[in-house]
Amino acid sequence: MRARDFTPAPWLPGPHLPTLWASLCRRPPSVPLTLERCELADGDFVDLAWTPAPIGPCVVVLHGLEGGRHSPSVRALLAALHAAGYRAVLMHFRGCSGEPNRRDRSYHAGDTGDIAAVCAQIGQRDGRLPFAAVGYSLGGNVLLKWLGEKGARQPLTTAVAVSVPFDLAACAVRLNQGASRFYQWHLLRSMQAKFAAKFRARRAPLAVPNARALTTFWAFDDAVTAPLHGFRDAAEYYARSSSRAWLAHIAIPTLIVHAANDPFVPASAIPDARELAPRVTLELAAGGGHVGFVAGWLPGRARYWLEARIVAHLDAVRAEYAAG
Repeated sequence: MRARDFTPAPWLPGPHLPTLWASLCRRPPSVPLTLERCELADGDFVDLAWTPAPIGPCVVVLHGLEGGRHSPSVRALLAALHAAGYRAVLMHFRGCSGEPNRRDRSYHAGDTGDIAAVCAQIGQRDGRLPFAAVGYSLGGNVLLKWLGEKGARQPLTTAVAVSVPFDLAACAVRLNQGASRFYQWHLLRSMQAKFAAKFRARRAPLAVPNARALTTFWAFDDAVTAPLHGFRDAAEYYARSSSRAWLAHIAIPTLIVHAANDPFVPASAIPDARELAPRVTLELAAGGGHVGFVAGWLPGRARYWLEARIVAHLDAVRAEYAAG
């Protein structure tokens, strides 16, 4: 269960420093991306961002809450996958590519329909389904839930999920405590602004006089996310959308990478081995924060372990299937 070969950077102790360093201080390499609009059956769209590699197994990447192609973790992974010979594509969740989506609804942590539609369209167009998917944070929750829902009917060969909010209710509580409230404030500010901008030009389907007054995830999800997506309230949204209950139903080789000190996820929300399907591996690091996993002894020589671990997993599964 321990994360292999990862030693947290000693100059980034605790949960917050590695999280903030990886998000604010890291300058990852980037590759040129080609944008493609994927039309959905309900009349909406999601925007895809493709790396330039024309040949190689396809890997779908799912970003975290309010993320996108400019997120450091996403940029680093797309560059690493490209360098390793994979054809990577980032699926922006609805409204996260820089343009508001068409429908009143947006995206949420349990919505697996769009990843299913994207993978199906890739398969129909290219003649083969994506080889793998990698999900960060909220994207990891979506991915694991989808894997569990599909079971043996899963079109992917393998998957990786990183820093997953396995229990959304517990994570909403955690993010309203102590220094973790900074992340809540930062993410909610983006969500509030996006909601206000989207319904500035047309009537909102919800009676939300002032979205900026919703200062906790629980309040925002209760007033906006839940009713906008057909849930009774935040409690029902969290219960029905959390991935934890689906982990036992996953049928493909799946790696979950998580840090015990993740400031988004309380220890009580981290699943134990009895909750995992036989083909699911949870590698739990003592440190690393949330999508951090910074190693190295000096700030000027920081090493970012996560992308190498993800590529190593994909390579191992690819070699295993190639060998028959």
